Amino acid sequence: MHRPRAEETVTSLHDLSAVDLIAGYRAKQFSPSEVLEDVLAHVAAWEPHLKALYAFDPDGAREAAKASTARWTGGEPSGALDGVPVTVKDNIATKGVPVPLGAASVKLVPAEKDAPPAARLREAGAIIFAKTTMPDYGMLSSGLSSYHALARNPWDLTKNPGGSSAGAGAAAAAGYGPLHLGTDIGGSVRLPAAWCGLVGLKPSFGRVPIEPTYVGRVAGPMTRTVDDCALMMSVIAKPDRRDGTSLPAEPLNWKGLEKSPGKLRIGLMLDPGCGLPLEKSVREVAVKAAKALESAGSVVTEVDGILTREMLDGLDNFWRARMWDDLSRLTPAEQAKVLPYIFKWGESGAKLSGVDVIRGFNQTMAIRAAAGKLFCELDYVISPTAPNVNYPAEWASPTNDPMKPFEHIAYTVPWNMSENPAVSVNGGFDANGFPIGVQIVGRRFDDLGVLGMAKAFEGLRGAQRPWPSPPAK
Repeated sequence: MHRPRAEETVTSLHDLSAVDLIAGYRAKQFSPSEVLEDVLAHVAAWEPHLKALYAFDPDGAREAAKASTARWTGGEPSGALDGVPVTVKDNIATKGVPVPLGAASVKLVPAEKDAPPAARLREAGAIIFAKTTMPDYGMLSSGLSSYHALARNPWDLTKNPGGSSAGAGAAAAAGYGPLHLGTDIGGSVRLPAAWCGLVGLKPSFGRVPIEPTYVGRVAGPMTRTVDDCALMMSVIAKPDRRDGTSLPAEPLNWKGLEKSPGKLRIGLMLDPGCGLPLEKSVREVAVKAAKALESAGSVVTEVDGILTREMLDGLDNFWRARMWDDLSRLTPAEQAKVLPYIFKWGESGAKLSGVDVIRGFNQTMAIRAAAGKLFCELDYVISPTAPNVNYPAEWASPTNDPMKPFEHIAYTVPWNMSENPAVSVNGGFDANGFPIGVQIVGRRFDDLGVLGMAKAFEGLRGAQRPWPSPPAK
């Protein structure tokens, strides 16, 4: 376990929040160029150990920071994130950079244009200095990839950062700047956020346009604070016609997160209905979080989970068939490059009948119906984000079994299928100092409310442990 150094009392530029960076630029306390150089130096110390980045472009970032510094000097910043360093996940296209999807089997073709959320970040003046790593085709909760080097967790380099936004989670926890953009189709923002001690938001489906779109797939922020998460959402949550599912423009006040938990009806979901058993340390953190909200005036009642074994297995079948559709189009030489775990899992989809696959897909509607019924009586749900504290860096998933790949997503995947907003926020730590996440879920389209509840919990939770530091040379 890499513990923080006690002598680190002054906040370094790379550790400042995006909100504080913008305030500092405005007050001329430091410049975007100075911030970027501090971030790059910090990356140099951590990256040999973490392997979080792909398409790292320090020279291009320096040019962008120089231009941003000139704008701030002239009192004319270009947008809400002008000069803030950010990373973007491998599978979110950025112009001129290939999109390998974490897989050595994918042909490397430079992207013609930025995907919607990357475009919004650039328009706001953010400095995209790198992409972040992910596992093959985004279908693992792991930093294991056939294309990228193995990503590790900065809280403990022997542990997994989670996934599929693996590099983003590791980078955010290590202090590679304040803002990181991931994607989530079953928990891929929230799970690494939980295992890396972060705030990770899965917005309502359509809130953040994404290309390509797919059932349950969203893009969302991974940050150290709720305020930074909201600031990033204020930029990326804007309609884009390239995504036919994007929501209409809505005048949401992302700065107005003050929310009292008083009298709100909150369901504490400790048993999701199926999946891995809940570990004792995780349970204790989730219960403590619920009690904190209850002490602030919320009405907390324990509720049953909504996910059944039939639902989870059905999703697994549907995704296996979808994966095999992609893998079956590859040449034998290309198939040989796919991570064996992923290939074994996807290949089993070839044995499913059409009826099996349709029954699997229909579980998305069953989950949506169950979620709707649950929220008839509740304002929010609080639960663990993941059932386990951690698992080895080298594993493909918490079970490390391609025939049981999704036993750990029972708390997270329902909200992708139901399209509800859900945020993971650090709830505490285990006895060894490893972070444990709690998840707050709201009704569809109540993204502001979910972040407001997360911010209220942030205040109730109190001070965090210091963030980890790079290993000594």
